[in-house]
Amino acid sequence: MTLELVPLCSLRIQLRPPTEVGTGPAGTRVIFEVESGSFKGDRLSGEMSGSMSGDWLIVGPEGTATLDVRATFRTDDGAVIFAQYYGRADMSTGLNPPVTIYVSPRFETGDERYAWLNRIQAIGKGVVHEDLSLDYEWYEAR
Repeated sequence: MTLELVPLCSLRIQLRPPTEVGTGPAGTRVIFEVESGSFKGDRLSGEMSGSMSGDWLIVGPEGTATLDVRATFRTDDGAVIFAQYYGRADMSTGLNPPVTIYVSPRFETGDERYAWLNRIQAIGKGVVHEDLSLDYEWYEAR
């Protein structure tokens, strides 16, 4: 059985400076709010709703970062799509960009035009740059 990766969209996100909660039982918690974002692809294009999107990141003592992201998208044709994804990054050298991250988005929408998103699993790879911009490539896994 072969895994097929079908391009879903490219994303460009601008993050706000992080809020560091500090070290607790799970590790060091850092929260990144989304300032703005856009996504573009043959099947999915639009803007992110910045005030309804963020990343609750935990960095374990050995430097493994676990992402917990919730994001709201509005497509160019007016559909609202919720995305939640988890992921991992190696931050063993600290929170110093560039940082490569790997994610597994899932989607929810009530818009019939995009109901197919409710049934897929996506995967993606991204890079956080020094200016806190984030570039992603997301794929539908088949």
